[in-house]
Amino acid sequence: MEPKSILGWLILGLIAGVIAKAIHPGKDASGWIKSIVIGLVGSFVGGFIANSILGWNTADSWWQTLFVAVGGAVLCLWAYGKIKKK
Repeated sequence: MEPKSILGWLILGLIAGVIAKAIHPGKDASGWIKSIVIGLVGSFVGGFIANSILGWNTADSWWQTLFVAVGGAVLCLWAYGKIKKK
């Protein structure tokens, strides 16, 4: 993985974290910063799932990459909320 793609995923992950927080607002006491960081992690999770498991090449288009990143971010925010409640 070259540095340009890692930087791209970081920036896209931050954007995905903001979008995911807007999609999955709920009663999250962690706040925006923690949610964005979880969204950033989620974008990598979404990218991993899309590339490794589903076989999608997310580098084909920016909207497909954003869709995958937001999906992973929402998934991680949801999982974090479930873990936090226990």
